[in-house]
Amino acid sequence: MAQKASEQLVDVLIDWHVKHVYGLPGDSIDTTVDALRKQQDQIGFVQVRHEEVASLAAAAEAKLTGKLGVCLSIGGPGAIHMLNGLYDAKMDHVPVLALLGQVDTQFLNEEYFQEVNTPQLFADVAVYNKLISATDNLAEIVDEAIRTAYEKHGVAVLTIPDNLPEQRVSDHYISSASSFQLTSPQIDDNRLNTAAKLIRDSKKPLALVGLGAKKAGSQVAAFLEQNHIPFISTLPAKGIIGDNHPNSLGNVGKLGTKPAYEAMQNTDLLLMFGTNYPYTAYLPKPGTAKSIQINTSASAIGKRYPADVGLVADIKDVIKQLNSSETTILHPDDGFLKACQENVANWNRWMTGKRELDSKPVAPEALFNDINETAPLNTIYSIDVGTATSWSARFLNVSPTQKFILSSYLGTMGCALPGAIAAKINYPDRPVISVNGDGAFAMVMQDFITAVKYKLPLINIVLNNSKLAFIEYEQQAAGQLNYQIDLQDMDYAKFADAAGGVGITAKTSEEFKNALNRAYRVQNMPVLINAYVSDDAPLPGKIVGQEAKGYMKFGSQYLKEEKKIPELPPLKDILRQFF
Repeated sequence: MAQKASEQLVDVLIDWHVKHVYGLPGDSIDTTVDALRKQQDQIGFVQVRHEEVASLAAAAEAKLTGKLGVCLSIGGPGAIHMLNGLYDAKMDHVPVLALLGQVDTQFLNEEYFQEVNTPQLFADVAVYNKLISATDNLAEIVDEAIRTAYEKHGVAVLTIPDNLPEQRVSDHYISSASSFQLTSPQIDDNRLNTAAKLIRDSKKPLALVGLGAKKAGSQVAAFLEQNHIPFISTLPAKGIIGDNHPNSLGNVGKLGTKPAYEAMQNTDLLLMFGTNYPYTAYLPKPGTAKSIQINTSASAIGKRYPADVGLVADIKDVIKQLNSSETTILHPDDGFLKACQENVANWNRWMTGKRELDSKPVAPEALFNDINETAPLNTIYSIDVGTATSWSARFLNVSPTQKFILSSYLGTMGCALPGAIAAKINYPDRPVISVNGDGAFAMVMQDFITAVKYKLPLINIVLNNSKLAFIEYEQQAAGQLNYQIDLQDMDYAKFADAAGGVGITAKTSEEFKNALNRAYRVQNMPVLINAYVSDDAPLPGKIVGQEAKGYMKFGSQYLKEEKKIPELPPLKDILRQFF
């Protein structure tokens, strides 16, 4: 019996083991939604309240699972809403398929109601971007779109006029899912030998571990241990090896640690494992250190820092061959590692004092320490953009048994709640904690009710300081006076209760600890902790020259206009970041 084209489309998704589709139904996509309804025992349709949340959740699912994330919406306004989440997927290089509705073919190009040129609109975000113009090859195009999303680690967008999936097709389509396989490039032996020699000859080797090492965390850790090499994690790679590993120097950059910054300035060999780290100001000065770069993407080699050896290969394969080609340890000298560890120990003594702060409102450092000490070892963290990112980078110790996601390259506010929803749907037996600033949460808060609808017992923490705090510090670092950063406070706990979840307000450290302990015990519904936090400055691990000039300019302008000195962090904290 002939199938509808929409039914073939869904069959292809099933072949590719798609388990969830995030979105909202509507007139120009309803034929596809109806086909999903008929297969709801195999694919779950997750109804969200805003299409941006659908695309952010699909991107988060891809980050967490390594599998294709799928979202859909009507054409026109719904499609436009999805752009932000799709750019998040593009910039974090994860595979996502977006199915967009469109007006019926007979109305195309007539400026019909809600007609938007989505192929043109999505041209920059997509690695595959097609307007469906016929029924017979719809399944084939869907199959090709998914392959391309996997091959190019990006977003595939299909615009589907709603009258086409309704039509029947006689031919049975067999997808390529079962035969699809990504292959690793072959390792160049000469380059491998040169890399080994560079490691042997180095005095101060340092590794920068990126998200590309996600599937090789234990192998990279063992290699660094046996060769006495300290390492720095990029923020997206947090937890791949483990923040408490004895060779760890933390993160580097504005959100990083001072020991990481200082190690970068002193290394003579930088090993870059699966990273395209963009903040070149925090890398060694070109010419001061040699570099070995391992990445499956050839375009990333040498992009941020000159590469003496570039290996376009799987990290596991490189480490295996480096180990098998040597009868002795490549780098037996532990002098640089021990110096870095002593530096980290001094840093951690200062961090310990911050973790123990007891204030009203709650000190963010202490709040994250409470999460750190109580979160189970299989927790999934979904972290929003802003001060939530700053504090989690420095005070949340993530282990390899946990997961940590954020919007790392797009840096879009409002990513944490959609990420938490995707995490709990894909890993129902694991604890999920999202941390959001009040500004970020307000952008997507309507979808807290999505977590209520699907009975998702996740913990959603709102850092409430009634301001856009990270932007406050950005303005100051740029030498600008603060403007339009204050937010109107609202009772987020009452909102959570009204939505059908559990809302708890915490204004002291003790209240937050109690709220967190209560939240862990709640089942079948989400919890929102409205945590009033102090407006502490998340100072960079190292204040570099341009930032120092900016802070000085801000201070002088503030004194001139306000006739008083601005409130500043404790002097000892500021001095520690400078020297």
